[in-house]
Amino acid sequence: EVWQVYEALASIPNGNFTVAAAFGNVHGVYAPGNVSLKPVILHNTQKYIKENREKLGCDSDKPVSFVFHGGSGSSLEDIRYAIEAGVVKMNIDTDTQWAFWDGMNEYQKKNKDYLQAQIGNPEGAEKPNKKYYDPRMSLRSGEESMAERLVKCMEDLKCVDVL
Repeated sequence: EVWQVYEALASIPNGNFTVAAAFGNVHGVYAPGNVSLKPVILHNTQKYIKENREKLGCDSDKPVSFVFHGGSGSSLEDIRYAIEAGVVKMNIDTDTQWAFWDGMNEYQKKNKDYLQAQIGNPEGAEKPNKKYYDPRMSLRSGEESMAERLVKCMEDLKCVDVL
């Protein structure tokens, strides 16, 4: 099937495209063992297209650029093996959503005693809590947590210091 897509798109002059081929990947997050990735499918596809590229005039060792849909929760080994097969984009939305939520949740847990009322906290019954319930504070914690997760993703995807 990827060959058919590649064959059709390769006819476009100077065409650059990516293919989101299924290899066991799914959107969302699942318990370990519920998703069985088979990135070898991507390697085999590259090999097949490379062997048949004479028909299209392709001379690349990796004629297809792949999109890894549903990369959240994947093992580092599967991610790296998929990159070797020509993956140039990986979706990580579920991981970044969780990281954002987790940062906000940790903020709430850490400051729970200051988030019960506008006035009154462990420092005194008349002490104000405005700086704690300001939504920018919890949102900032979410942003920081998500930024940390993005750094980890970039390391996993070998995207650090490549430009």
